[in-house]
Amino acid sequence: MPAFRFLVKLVTAATAISLLSTPLFSTATTFGPIISPQNPYTGQNGLATMHGDPASSDTTPFAGPGNATIDSNRRALQSACPTLLGTSDGYIFGLCTTMFGRTPTIHLFDAQEANSLAELAIAKGNILGGVYAYVDNQDKLVLTNGDNQLLRVGKSSTNGKWALAVTDSLPLTPIPASDSVVGLAPDWQGYVWFATANGLAGYADPVTKNVIVLPLNTTGGSIEEVANSISTSPVGTSISTTFATYLLARDDATNVIKVLWRQAYDRGPARKPGQLSWGTGSTPTFFGPKSGYEYVTIVDNASPLVNLLVYRTQDGSQVCKVPLFESNNSGSENSPIGSGRSIFVASTYGYPYPALPAGAPPSQPSSANFVGGIGRVDVLEDDTKGCIVKWVNNKIRSSAVPKLSLADKKIYTFVRQTPLFPDSTSTGILDNYYYTTIDSETGSIDSKQFVGTGFIFDTVQMAGLIDQGATLFQGTITGVVRVRKA
Repeated sequence: MPAFRFLVKLVTAATAISLLSTPLFSTATTFGPIISPQNPYTGQNGLATMHGDPASSDTTPFAGPGNATIDSNRRALQSACPTLLGTSDGYIFGLCTTMFGRTPTIHLFDAQEANSLAELAIAKGNILGGVYAYVDNQDKLVLTNGDNQLLRVGKSSTNGKWALAVTDSLPLTPIPASDSVVGLAPDWQGYVWFATANGLAGYADPVTKNVIVLPLNTTGGSIEEVANSISTSPVGTSISTTFATYLLARDDATNVIKVLWRQAYDRGPARKPGQLSWGTGSTPTFFGPKSGYEYVTIVDNASPLVNLLVYRTQDGSQVCKVPLFESNNSGSENSPIGSGRSIFVASTYGYPYPALPAGAPPSQPSSANFVGGIGRVDVLEDDTKGCIVKWVNNKIRSSAVPKLSLADKKIYTFVRQTPLFPDSTSTGILDNYYYTTIDSETGSIDSKQFVGTGFIFDTVQMAGLIDQGATLFQGTITGVVRVRKA
């Protein structure tokens, strides 16, 4: 997730359009639906994490607004809101960063109009620290603050007035003050796993309060940094560093962390434009047609074309390596969608982030147009034969992390478009933003409806949330947009 530094007010308008786009090629092969297994220590799948669930599948069991005419509403908070998570009783936690002061602030939103009912500021730290969080099985928000404390935050209402409060705090003392937590998720025994920017993997025991860490390998004298979140499944925790993907597990006898496997990937010669670090932009995604975690996948940073890499979770053996997109749009900062045998990947190559993380290396090239594109790759039934590209649609300029609804089989995202030249790949502060649905079977755009104009609507490759009421909430650079059927 990028840093967010400025806010300018623009006048917005509302209209609705419907456009179609044809994929490069397509099939009608059905992928599922397959729902990731429910972790007993998190809230409901689809709502509990930025990527939907601890497996980071970027799927939801809930139907979205679909192709119906929509009603949209923007909530201006003077904050960027990359993390939106749902509770079992229909409220939304938003983890936002103020434009002025860059203070991480938790908001509690109602699900009807996305009104902020309560807010709570927390200690700030690293740009990514506090961005990733999850909702636990008690409807509490679990996150870390800038002081490397593991927090649980609960909501309460007294005489109709809502409040947020820290209900539990655990210092992650093995983490140096110069380092910070990037991603966290619970495993199937309730231990809270985390990874830090400087390559520490670890877990916290919420009962004993013990915190165990393991430094991930250095490669050629370079620290293996972590720039994305982590994922868990019943067999272990997957972390992708800027050099390799790991599967880790806790040794029950000794409590130490063991490396089940490590797979290095091609990190390319440099950071690509449209990515935030030099290495993969993926949070690892567990998926599979039987258990929901037979495989784990990331996108590497190879040049000129990135590759989708699929590994068998059991032993780390590679199922396939599939080049993605073309030289002018081959790069992704987003976690892949994974369901059944299918993976969906969006290109972010050239996306114009308003700011980069501190210390981000120069990109090669220094800039590029934002072409966009989404593709689907399927693991063959006999996975010893690898994978096949089902479709690629290079006409989808997705400006948000796409989400797949397993209820209606649509992919939900937002796209950005230059007002006077709709087919242009250039970007500007007066771009239009559209709520968009995509047919997951064919890759064609089902519907595309105008939401707003100007960078205050910029969704900055952030993840949206579809709740139990078929409402889509999307974070923007200045707040939250709520989309529902009119």
